Parts: sequence; C-alpha cells; structure tokens
Amino acid sequence: MLVTKERITKETSIRLELEIDGMGSYAISTGLGFFDHMLESMAKHALWDLRLECQGDLHIDGHHTVEDVGIVLGQALAEAIYPMTPRERFGDALLVMDETLVQAALDLGGRSFFVYDVKLDGRIGEFDTELVPEFFHALTSQARIALHLTKVRGHNRHHIVEALFKAFAVAMRRALRPLERGGLPSTKGVI
Repeated sequence: MLVTKERITKETSIRLELEIDGMGSYAISTGLGFFDHMLESMAKHALWDLRLECQGDLHIDGHHTVEDVGIVLGQALAEAIYPMTPRERFGDALLVMDETLVQAALDLGGRSFFVYDVKLDGRIGEFDTELVPEFFHALTSQARIALHLTKVRGHNRHHIVEALFKAFAVAMRRALRPLERGGLPSTKGVI
C-alpha cells in the first residue's frame, strides 16, 4: 500500500511517499547531503520505495529538518503497518561496517519506546551526530514501535551512523516479513 504524507510548518515543508513492500528504490532530497545518504541506505536495506522532499530552515541548523522527517516517516509507517496483518512483528540485526558493530532490535507491537545506547559526538561534514537520536525518537514515537539501538564497538562517526541506519532497516525488513502461518504474533489477538 502506497502511503502519501505531507507536513507544512513554519520550519519545514515535507512531502513523502512510502511503500513498505517495495524494492528499495528512492528519491530523497532534504538539503542535508549526509542525511539524504542515510535515508537512501535505509530505504535500500529495508526494501522500501521512498520518495521524500523536504525544504527546511537550514539557515538555522538541521534540527527541524531531521526531526520533522522522522515525524512524517513515522506517521507513514504507522499508516502502512496498522492495523497489522500477519507479519513477523519482531526484528533485529547485528550490522558490521569495517571496525564498527551495531545492533538494532525492534517490536512493531503498537507501543512506542526508544533506547539509544550510542556514545557519539561531533559532526560528519555539516551533519551534527546529536541529530541521530532525534530522528529515531521522532520516528518511533509516531510509528508506535519499540526500538533499541546499541553501538557494540567502533570509532569512525560515519561508519557508526550509517551502520545504525542500515541495522534499523534490516531489522524493519525482518519484522515486516509476512507470516506464513499462525496469524498475528500476539496472545491478545490484536496489535
């Protein structure tokens, strides 16, 4: 199911199209090159088709752009996922990128929770690494998913952040995989 979202505020103007059962195609423009690269990696490894255009107040900084993209993407995910059809629900991934090893684990159970166990500071080009948890917090709260991101090891900022986005994507791909038997993975019978 193709989900289309639009959000216009005094800080950002965002248009998004998302197909979670896609092929990993993307066209992304946020004005933040490194962030575009992360979103492209995420779409590719989650096998989502993602079209995203954001015009934000980058003359201030990247915070509103990154957070608002997380909000809109989370809203689109919620619309695409719920009410949930029989899918795996849980997903995890250990992801290696050279010296870096990170872990993502998540639950599409309809309750939002976010744990970020990553010590990281500084910038990657013009991108402030403190925006990474802002993005994932906004996304998880709107998508109603529980997500734990952990850095096991690594020192290269680019590798760590890219590995986090890819690990999240792989965990999502696994959680969204259709169940072949057993119905919804919930003792309540609903998610």
